[in-house]
Amino acid sequence: MSTAQNGHGQTTDRRSQMIPQINSPSPPPDVERRRNRLPTLNEVLQRQTMAPVDLFSFYIYMRDQQRSVDYLDFWLDVTQHMSLCRHYVRELRRSVLIETPELEKGSKRSSMILDQFTDPNDPAGPSTYKDDVKTTNQQLSAYLRQERQENGGNNQHSPHSSLGSEQSGARGSGDRGPNGERLPRASFMSNGLQNSTTDSNSPAHTVARADLRVSAENILYTYLLPGSEREIILPQGMLNDIIASIEEDGRDDPEVFDAAKDYTFQAMERDAFPGFLRSKALGNLVPPSIFVRRILGLLGLFAGFWTGFALIFLDKPKHIRCWLILPFTIGVYCLASDQYSIDPILALLGFSEYTFMNWSRIREPFVRRLLNKRASMVLACTVLIGVALIILFIFVPGKLL
Repeated sequence: MSTAQNGHGQTTDRRSQMIPQINSPSPPPDVERRRNRLPTLNEVLQRQTMAPVDLFSFYIYMRDQQRSVDYLDFWLDVTQHMSLCRHYVRELRRSVLIETPELEKGSKRSSMILDQFTDPNDPAGPSTYKDDVKTTNQQLSAYLRQERQENGGNNQHSPHSSLGSEQSGARGSGDRGPNGERLPRASFMSNGLQNSTTDSNSPAHTVARADLRVSAENILYTYLLPGSEREIILPQGMLNDIIASIEEDGRDDPEVFDAAKDYTFQAMERDAFPGFLRSKALGNLVPPSIFVRRILGLLGLFAGFWTGFALIFLDKPKHIRCWLILPFTIGVYCLASDQYSIDPILALLGFSEYTFMNWSRIREPFVRRLLNKRASMVLACTVLIGVALIILFIFVPGKLL
């Protein structure tokens, strides 16, 4: 009896070593330090930045200004799908550790694949953060493909309380508010997947293999099929490969979307992210506010010039002409804000606008310093031009016509 128990314990230990230890790759060490530069797109998407260059602000920018938020939503949903796959493998490993009977059926070929898994946090592993992520996803995809082949592609759907079912029903990336404007994703306020992994023993957080299939199909039907609700433009060859992998081969591993995810990332990095940095790191206003300031600035200067010339030709005394300070100050200040896309006073107070008349605190240190320097320069130019106009129209000799 003792020999049998020892043999069974060795089998369990062997199986537990074969299941991959999938952990989220740790960010590079320099990310934790204070940046003395503008963030990269990868840092924004990995939520390693703060307002006004955080993921929430980038989502609002893509929705309101770039008008291509579907590409960002696709990237985020694919990332969520990859996290779901990692969570599924964690649950599988945990079930082996507690000797779940269903996992006694393991093939030698699957064991060979699982033996090749490495922990991305292992110092002996890949040296760069992107290589860690890529290697982890490749290993995860290889295991999921092999597991599906062993099961003959017959995966039962998970119960309604499973994590995948909850996320599929609560994704909400296409939800709209009362005015028809697409609402920001709820995941910006809290990372639901990470929170759910902390309570892994609860049946409400179980992830079944069918949930991975549902997640992959949701991405396909929402973004990729021709005529879908939020169709994004991808190269036709890439699109055909994804459709064939999901619908014909029955795949649901993360590698299915790797090419499309990289393509989307590069498109955002090339076409949208530079404008986002100009808008948020060099300014603190959104286009509607800039337009309002342009109108107010032109009206202020028109009122100042019209009143100034009228007072000169009516030969009014200087103490009456001092009222010109008001229209000229408003006009010059608003036009300077329009020209540089920054409200210098609000920037110095530490506020940035993310939607019209909605402000948030500037929390990214480097951006705060950059905006302070730019706001000081704009304010100095405003004072210089305003004082010159005021002195000119106040002290010029009057001429009664």
